Amino acid sequence: MPVVYGKDTPKLGFGLMRLPKRGFVINVEQVKTMVDLFLEAGFTYFDTAFVYPGSETAIRKALVERHPRDSFTLATKLNARVAPNEKAARKQFATSLERTGAGYFDYYLLHALMENNYERYEKFHLWDFVKEQKEKGLIRNIGFSFHAGPTLLDKLLTEHPEVDFVQLQINYADWENPKVTSRANYETAREHGKLITVMEPVKGGNLANPPEEIQNLFHGIHPDMSCASWAIRFVASLDGILTVLSGMSNVAQMKDNLSYMKGIHPLDEKEQEAIRQAQRILGNASTIPCTACRYCVEGCPQQICIPDIFAAMNKQLGNGQMSAAKEDYFRIATEGHRASDCIECHQCEGVCPQHLPITAHLKKAAEMFPVDSY
Repeated sequence: MPVVYGKDTPKLGFGLMRLPKRGFVINVEQVKTMVDLFLEAGFTYFDTAFVYPGSETAIRKALVERHPRDSFTLATKLNARVAPNEKAARKQFATSLERTGAGYFDYYLLHALMENNYERYEKFHLWDFVKEQKEKGLIRNIGFSFHAGPTLLDKLLTEHPEVDFVQLQINYADWENPKVTSRANYETAREHGKLITVMEPVKGGNLANPPEEIQNLFHGIHPDMSCASWAIRFVASLDGILTVLSGMSNVAQMKDNLSYMKGIHPLDEKEQEAIRQAQRILGNASTIPCTACRYCVEGCPQQICIPDIFAAMNKQLGNGQMSAAKEDYFRIATEGHRASDCIECHQCEGVCPQHLPITAHLKKAAEMFPVDSY
């Protein structure tokens, strides 16, 4: 049966940014297994991007070449930040078609719009370009992913009513976060009548292993339900959600997501209150809200593994796991990626979707884990 677009799309999407690897290469055979499990469970939405290394090619081998084209929907993205000029930006579309072999894209997004780059999409006439591809039948639905506040979102949706959907970072931890503005962005998109695809529902995996107080809270209500399931069900319960993307990295994560998303039901009042309590707990947390997208690493002149350092810091800041935090950081440091190597060029902060003060956090890491202590 052909895929139905819109509100009836199954609520779990397979995010293809964090695919399993064997060494430094994507493990396509494992991806095939994950793809088959996903489709067999009745889910259809796959999300990749031009800038996800190896992802578009992997999904061609694991999905497009092995399953009928009308049995799935495929989304990918055009990223103007990495394009030196308009011609190079437009060429990404043809390259993505070639890599995926998909023939057309069900969902095509302008990638990671925020305050410091949205004008580049206008300058390169990319809104007109994607409309032209839709008129040709090469795109079914036009959208954009977004990492800024409701004022810019309202501006973009007002100026571009042709947009079919918008991709937003929404999770219970960031619902009232003044830097991410999940709730305000969600409400703005709905005011414009747009469907929403959700990214980072588990906040880069952080909500799969939240502070112990939250784990105890959730397990006290549903002992057999994972913490990740709470995060994904929170966003899937909202109105106007097209699908919820989960960046699954192995078969176990796939099976866990499928176990509760196949027969998903909205959070009841008791569960909603538990989420509100978790939000209050996180409101007092001092963890770094990094989602490990790794955009910051690509352009770092020192090649500092910033997300890995922040993950080590969060073990101490969030869960008090001092020994584990030091062990993780010192492993990173011995591989030549010390926080103290930062030269404060701030390149990382310009591309961070979370708008984190990365340089300041790296200084804090250097203080937390002094070189002379290992």
